[in-house]
Amino acid sequence: MQRVTQPTRARSKRAGASAAHRSVVRSLADGGAERVVVGLPLSFSGADSVQTREVRAFADRPRGAVTVPLELYDEQFTTKLAAPDGDGRFSENSRAAAHLLSGWLDAQRTPADQPGE
Repeated sequence: MQRVTQPTRARSKRAGASAAHRSVVRSLADGGAERVVVGLPLSFSGADSVQTREVRAFADRPRGAVTVPLELYDEQFTTKLAAPDGDGRFSENSRAAAHLLSGWLDAQRTPADQPGE
């Protein structure tokens, strides 16, 4: 099975949580997604912070409006990994989201998923 990650337009809470939620739900309806993975900004100690609690509340809101599973995944260091892509097509947040999803996919692998030697 081939798994593909692709950055998309970043969703900003600056436009308001309701607008961001509607945008996520619309994207799911249009995109054929099988799952939603939301970056969880844990502190370096692994404990929840104010921002972590905000993200948990944000992620809980669309759960009833979407039919696919929604999971939270630690997003530490994804911004650091999101080096400029050379052509500037995607924002730093979008590139960080692609790293988050790649990390999540790697964590889901089983020995059977590993290529043969």
